Amino acid sequence: MTALPRGETPGSPAADDDSVVADPSAAVPAPSSEDEGHDGGEGSTTADDAADAAETDGDDSGTDAAAEAAAGADGMTHTDETADGTGGTTDTDGTAATDGAVDGSAAAPAPLSEAEAELAAQRELRERIEKRKAEKEGPIAAGAKLSGPAADLLAAVRAVESGEKPAAAFFDSPAPAAPRRAAPAPAPVRPRAPEQAPAPQGASPEAVAAVAAVLAEGGAPGALARPAAEALGAQAADALREDPWQLLAVPGVRPEQADGFARAVLGTECGPDDERRTAALVGWLLERAALQGHTALDATAVRAALAERSVTDPDSAVQHAVAAGVVLVFQDGQDDQESDALAEPGEDAAGSAEDRAGQEPVQVLLGLDRYALAEESLADGLARLINACEKDADWTEPAAAAGSPSAAELIRGVAAHGLVAHTGGEAARAEPAALISAARGLGLRALGAVHSVDGRRRLAEATGDPSAAVTLAGLLSDAEGPGRDEEGAIAVDLLVVLDAPQLDVETAAILVESLADGTRLVLSGDPGVLGSAGAGRVFADVLAARACPQIVSRTPDPGPIGELVSGIGIGELNQVAAPGKEVVIVPVRDAGEAVHRTVQLVVDSVPRAIGVPSADTQVITVGHGGSAGTRALNAALKQRLNPGPGRFGGFDPGDRVVHVPTPGRTVPGVVVSADAEGLHLDCAGTKVVVPQERVESSVRHGWALSAHQAAGMRWPAVVVVLPGDAAQGLSRPWVYTAFSRGERHLSVVHGVDQALQRAVAQSPAQDRTTRLRTLLEAPAG
Repeated sequence: MTALPRGETPGSPAADDDSVVADPSAAVPAPSSEDEGHDGGEGSTTADDAADAAETDGDDSGTDAAAEAAAGADGMTHTDETADGTGGTTDTDGTAATDGAVDGSAAAPAPLSEAEAELAAQRELRERIEKRKAEKEGPIAAGAKLSGPAADLLAAVRAVESGEKPAAAFFDSPAPAAPRRAAPAPAPVRPRAPEQAPAPQGASPEAVAAVAAVLAEGGAPGALARPAAEALGAQAADALREDPWQLLAVPGVRPEQADGFARAVLGTECGPDDERRTAALVGWLLERAALQGHTALDATAVRAALAERSVTDPDSAVQHAVAAGVVLVFQDGQDDQESDALAEPGEDAAGSAEDRAGQEPVQVLLGLDRYALAEESLADGLARLINACEKDADWTEPAAAAGSPSAAELIRGVAAHGLVAHTGGEAARAEPAALISAARGLGLRALGAVHSVDGRRRLAEATGDPSAAVTLAGLLSDAEGPGRDEEGAIAVDLLVVLDAPQLDVETAAILVESLADGTRLVLSGDPGVLGSAGAGRVFADVLAARACPQIVSRTPDPGPIGELVSGIGIGELNQVAAPGKEVVIVPVRDAGEAVHRTVQLVVDSVPRAIGVPSADTQVITVGHGGSAGTRALNAALKQRLNPGPGRFGGFDPGDRVVHVPTPGRTVPGVVVSADAEGLHLDCAGTKVVVPQERVESSVRHGWALSAHQAAGMRWPAVVVVLPGDAAQGLSRPWVYTAFSRGERHLSVVHGVDQALQRAVAQSPAQDRTTRLRTLLEAPAG
């Protein structure tokens, strides 16, 4: 590793420049300092990343969250019966706002928005689950509708059971007619896999105007009208007038801002313990936690957060939120104790406390139903794949012909199991590629799915067959891959998902539900990298639950960068020999110098000294805000690499950008042009048109990215920027991810002193609260 004096810089190719994307919540007062900090936990987004999720991804996630908040009274309480797929639910009627949002006006019912349609589907699912549970637990009204021989037989059985007649009395009865041939057992019915949700449609001008009028009454910025209408649906104006705290469903709005709006709309009728306020706060806390990867939160933490926001009785607030269906309560591994955990004080609670004396304390979790349903569906789907697979397949010959012992072990493991986890670094990606090729050689429909176009390119090169590699988004949307069979399942026999740590729980649930019985699934990835941008830690939970065989690659990453990253993975920041300037450290004193040296590296030093052009160099920094975050770096790089007035919403032709079509999915591209249709992008050869109303929220400049955005992709050269104010955002997974993105060269603009060493040495802890591991570990039945 080469450290340069402050006057010299090595080469590191530059990526194009980008100007600052306007914040859709810019009209709202700036968030408090707690949101501008960095969260250094493993796999979690930083606070800047969470803020960017609200800014760049928020139109998608916010719509779903707002729909659930608006229909908050659609309550359901899960017991741990959900572990075996029979979780009970309880529906309660919603508020007037919910009715308005779902039913619309009687005179001219508006078509359901995507979020409302999803809500209706979830409500129907909960009703079916509740009905099944009631039928299962209720008395069986046997014989009520029987007649003829069936009724006579039932009467005979009851006579014997009651002792009225002995069983022998029926032995002399006439011989029955020849038995009918038993009907063949019906094939299991698999529901058609849900299609990936498209980008939300824009709100109608009428809905936006109605919301703007309500916002004006409450003194809220008019800029919030469109995002509020998109988040809350066609009846957003009525919903906000009835419950002003539903404004929290709009990305970027904070509780203090919603409180001010509610006071202006409701006057003296509102207070800190208003049930509408407390319910909205609970939902907001869970949505905020989801931006950091959690699918659930400890109830104690939720109560503490409510107390910090002037709620005088957090216990009652949580109970109301559960009763109203805003959140669900879980005690996985315990039977029917949710009501005890959240019960009002009294004799029943006292009695249950006595019954629980001597038991281990149980963690009570609160979660949003969308993530609860996803985790339960995923656990059931993985169990189905494990049990339905042919276990005695003979793949001895392709295993013997594999290029490495690790590849042979992977092939043998997949031949005998329906679900396999494979771990390893960048070099280990050759093993899943060998597996795909071997399976195709056996005549199987084998496919590899990755999260980025760059990953698809690398996998296609490794397999030698472009048709063997698809992006996960393209596969689920049927834009890529073999398509679906007559039952709606993806037409594959073996699916290998690479970069599995990037798999969030909702995408994983959709994917697994899309696989037919007997399909083999391999989850492959590097457990040392950052987790998914969406909620959940699917790969880590599958590994921790030991739900399937785990194949650990023994193929190390080559070269100085590979040696450096391997050391980071075990907590050691070693100095490595880099005779070809593969790794260079550039010390800086402050953020201003960090920006200056970064631009110098990208524009001049890396192309000159390393031979990698600026277009093939990627800058990675800790967060989006700050004096050396992605916004500041993109502005500086644009000024040098593609200066222009930003006449297309802040963008010019030739600008390097990233498009975020759905939360957590980052697609690099280049601006081509703009017209009435929107902003035209070239994303690795694919033409993409982003509508004008979506540009502000889903496109940003891409010369500099966060490590979360860069995960799953690689570039010939990478410049990692560590300004002094980024120390709090560093963690071993962050450093591991950022440093491993470069193929030929890594420059580190270093201004954090010993913080880098401490971050690498500190053992990463599980930073995300999820339920998948518990569901996978739960005994069947």
